[in-house]
Amino acid sequence: MSPDNSGVKAEFDRAAKTYDSVRRMMIPCFDDFYGTVARILPFDRDATFDILDLGAGTGLLSALLHEHFPRARLTLIDISDEMLARARDRFEGEEGVRIAVSDYSVEALPGRFDAIVSALSIHHLDDLGKAALFKRVYDALEPGGIFVNAEEVLAATAALDQVYWDEWERQARAAGAPEEEFAGVEERAKYDKPAKLDDQLKWLREAGFADVDCYYKYLMFAVYGGRRA
Repeated sequence: MSPDNSGVKAEFDRAAKTYDSVRRMMIPCFDDFYGTVARILPFDRDATFDILDLGAGTGLLSALLHEHFPRARLTLIDISDEMLARARDRFEGEEGVRIAVSDYSVEALPGRFDAIVSALSIHHLDDLGKAALFKRVYDALEPGGIFVNAEEVLAATAALDQVYWDEWERQARAAGAPEEEFAGVEERAKYDKPAKLDDQLKWLREAGFADVDCYYKYLMFAVYGGRRA
């Protein structure tokens, strides 16, 4: 049975207008979290290669990658057309950027790529869905290609998970995040299905990935991935 992602789509359609403006407030480690994705990609700045951004949203991660790799060709897909409307505005007039509404949990990935990335999206899939997606990502990578996921993960224990969330809230409030954003996080969390980092690294290895590792972690924010040999 295909997953019903209508609730996820509706929530992110509603959040699209303010999503970018509060990211640094809501993600205390924003620069390291997103920046690690760009820094771990094994390409020269002037290299020409193909990147797929899964659940690209407003194009926040893709914009950072475009700054790091201005000659890379970018494909952005997301289930939310409202989010992608912001991405289209962001990349207006840019050549080599393709944007399409697509539900990667059930639709085929649109081609083969040298790098596949994602940020805060795949945790909306259940565990079986994550493992299945990792296999499809592996199959969509060119030999030597890399997958990097910047993601929300579960802590090793429920008690530690609560410590992380309490500290996250303290830092987000100290940064001045508006109250309505916390309500939005709570509402969107109803559709979240995060998994433990160790489990996800295991699923990557089972999908065939080599050099699987966690590149960065702070509280519940982790950047991890692997390479197609």
